Amino acid sequence: MAFNDLLLQVGGAGRFQQIQVTLVVLPLLLMASHNTLQNFTAAVPTHHCRPPADANLSKDGELDAWLPRDRQGRPESCLRFTSPQRGLPSPNGTETNSTGATEPCTHGWIYDNSTFPSTIVMEWDLVCSRRALRQLAQSLYMVGVLLGAMIFGHLADRLGRRKVLILNYLQTAVSGTCAAFAPNFPVYCAFRLLSGMALAGISLNCMTLNVEWMPIHTRACVGTLIGYVYSLGQFLLAGVAYAVPHWRYLQLLVSVPFFAFFIYSWFFIESARWYSSSGRLDLTLKALQRVAWINGKREEGASLSMEVLRASLQKELTLGKGQASAMELLRCPALRRLFLCLSMLWFATSFAYYGLVMDLQGFGVSIYLIQVIFGAVDLPAKLVGFLVINSMGRRPAQMASLLLAGICILINGVVPQDQSVVRTSLAVLGKGCLAASFNCIFLYTGELYPTVIRQTGLGMGSTLARVGSIVSPLVSMTAEIYPSVPLFIYGAVPVAASAATALLPETLGQPLPDTAQDVENRWASTQRQQRLYRRRGKRRQLQQERKQMVPLQASAPAKDGL
Repeated sequence: MAFNDLLLQVGGAGRFQQIQVTLVVLPLLLMASHNTLQNFTAAVPTHHCRPPADANLSKDGELDAWLPRDRQGRPESCLRFTSPQRGLPSPNGTETNSTGATEPCTHGWIYDNSTFPSTIVMEWDLVCSRRALRQLAQSLYMVGVLLGAMIFGHLADRLGRRKVLILNYLQTAVSGTCAAFAPNFPVYCAFRLLSGMALAGISLNCMTLNVEWMPIHTRACVGTLIGYVYSLGQFLLAGVAYAVPHWRYLQLLVSVPFFAFFIYSWFFIESARWYSSSGRLDLTLKALQRVAWINGKREEGASLSMEVLRASLQKELTLGKGQASAMELLRCPALRRLFLCLSMLWFATSFAYYGLVMDLQGFGVSIYLIQVIFGAVDLPAKLVGFLVINSMGRRPAQMASLLLAGICILINGVVPQDQSVVRTSLAVLGKGCLAASFNCIFLYTGELYPTVIRQTGLGMGSTLARVGSIVSPLVSMTAEIYPSVPLFIYGAVPVAASAATALLPETLGQPLPDTAQDVENRWASTQRQQRLYRRRGKRRQLQQERKQMVPLQASAPAKDGL
């Protein structure tokens, strides 16, 4: 491509690319922290009802006299007696106080702050009848991510990647800091939603700005680097949350660094490719010459001119005028099939992923340890996924990762709660498979959609993933019906979605399609191959049946001769 030749001329992956990629990727360390921050800021400590104000708790056993016990002998979380119940100890060590009249916790709750000195659950009593609000807060954050992907993705195409990134850094810093000082729960949710919007814009424009400044042969490395930085961010969150357990301080600590990102982002150089696609060749020339100067290619940069750019970019500008609209995904039969199948894969992967990573307290292991383990499993999982993708193909890798993840989650639903090691191991394996699925689906989607609508297809897939992450926290509320119901749902969805992978064509070693007709041809070729395989299978079956019939036919005359 012509633009790739220009990038190679001004230094390829030179000093400028190395510096800017590093500075653009650095904020992604904290983006991972924001995505799963509520595992720590909204942790649910052990709690029970607060006795009336006139209760004399200085007497031995006075508190226990107000608290009914559950079947395991533990104090009920959401009920208390209307009057103190005193009696002789029962054989299992609990008081015989289970026959008195009970009432809800009208005077609030007492929380165990030995692990978490302060969380939003403790501060705003998001327990018992208000426990659904905790899940609502995370869902509203994901709604912000969805809105940010739609709004800031469009603004980046209109205003440029650099301007939107600068705005996103400032918005994250301000909204995250304000959330740390939120006086009540609705205000907290509003600022978390704004943070989600800004972080979605950072994620999209980080990838776009880096890729558009890198030559073709280095883009896969940049994508892998971004994936690993996000995984390292999960390690960072575990350490920071352990060192700063107070939710307001933790929220502040992961938000304030974005003020520094906002300051140095003014030194970013706007994408020359975006300038050229907008028809601003004068700014394209200035950006390329500036990059050439930073990369030590002054002579090559000086040789560039407006005439050279017009001649070099004529083909790309002509191709850009023929971009298809989003409605083409539904009009064209082949694209419609791709869109429906890939939508299922995007939704299922994100739905199950956030179902696991947002319920760290449910595994009976230290929440800090499980956060580190969940981050560590991404590293080998993404490497194995990369090797499978390049050796066996995209379709087997996508199907296997989703199917194995779903099976692990389903098995986890039937493992007893006290088997914490087994449950944690299955969850870690499932989470690793989902991380590999994310890596695969990004590549697979880009290779399936044609050039004229590739970015739109990726954007629609990302939107469906955000829908999955919004629904996922709400599904966890079905645990009120039965504790394992959420796991059965989280596991069934990726297993069902893995079947849709069988309907997609393989792209390993195949050229990228440029038009919808190329997709139609690829789909028709795949169907012909499948019909051929079925015919060959039937032929082999008939041949085997004939071979089995031969001895029977040969033995008939011998029997008659006797």
